[in-house]
Amino acid sequence: MPAEKHPSTHDPSTTAERAALRDQCTRFLHGHGPVRAADLLGTVPADTVPDRYGDGGVVAELETRIASLLGKPAAVFLPSGTMAQQVVLRVHADQRQRRVIVFHPCCHIDVHEGRGYERLHQLTGRPAGEPHRLLSAADLAAVAEPAAALVVELPQRDLGGQQPAWAELEAQVRWAGEHGAAAHLDGARLWESAAGYARPPADIAGLFDTVYVSFYKGLGALPGCCVAGPGDIIGQVREWRRRMGGTLFGLWPSAASALTCLDRRLPLMPRYLEHARAIAAALRGVPGVRVIPDPPQTPMLHLLLNTSADGFRAAATRLAKDQGIWTWPEPGGTVDPQIQRAELAVGDATLAVPPAEVAGVVTALLSG
Repeated sequence: MPAEKHPSTHDPSTTAERAALRDQCTRFLHGHGPVRAADLLGTVPADTVPDRYGDGGVVAELETRIASLLGKPAAVFLPSGTMAQQVVLRVHADQRQRRVIVFHPCCHIDVHEGRGYERLHQLTGRPAGEPHRLLSAADLAAVAEPAAALVVELPQRDLGGQQPAWAELEAQVRWAGEHGAAAHLDGARLWESAAGYARPPADIAGLFDTVYVSFYKGLGALPGCCVAGPGDIIGQVREWRRRMGGTLFGLWPSAASALTCLDRRLPLMPRYLEHARAIAAALRGVPGVRVIPDPPQTPMLHLLLNTSADGFRAAATRLAKDQGIWTWPEPGGTVDPQIQRAELAVGDATLAVPPAEVAGVVTALLSG
């Protein structure tokens, strides 16, 4: 969600300068902190057994682990979520001889992926509901055309990590089944969603025909993902992976990293959520700051800050130089140029900053 860059005399003007400033910082507000090659390589054990074109080794081990964790018969590893979701939706569409996929207007595959589902797979997107609120079963009731699949994103990243009440989620999935559509979960942040629902991932995945999960986002592993579901669907996804160039000679580094980070960070998701809610409580009532949603529903929240984009950049630069704390290089814009948006995903780095101090840092971003 970074906004368009506007040069300013108050902040570093080049990517290299910003990277140098970030590297001088000792604390980080967002996620697990800076992405460093040595740290990522450290998530690949020396005794990892390589695969060969996706077969065997640690890739097979990861696929078995994910299928079990999500309660599905099978899973397949792919190098990117963009490829994974296009492919599984294509399979659902071909099986049903339908081309329409239904999703929220802020659905990642529609907003952030160049509509690859349309350009590459001839699928037709059908937004339902309103951009600034969660999808509802009532919105789906207004969809009359036959759909191949319903895509549900949990949590809804562009809405600050919100997700529907459990009964509402069940109603949406029920709509898909009653209308002959597959129910597919965009679970890039399923691990965070499970913490928010206080349920194991398999409970959520069990509602859906197929599930996509990411390993580099909330878990902080090397890039890669899995799709889980029935064996026949996953078999076809595996074939499409090869057709689309995703069956690399060796996928083992990312698969091994995923297993390491699953063990390391999946158990921490409830703690991340607790910290997110403590941060929201510390910010409650601070003039010029709004938390969305309040309280956070997952280990993620959005901040609306009453400041200009240039003021935000200048304050963020001062915090980095004077206090050694890295916040955001750019704000996310809104329809009001005097209100900036920032997304805070709580991870290891955030846990190291007490909620009261986070509130102080966020308040400092208002000073311009």
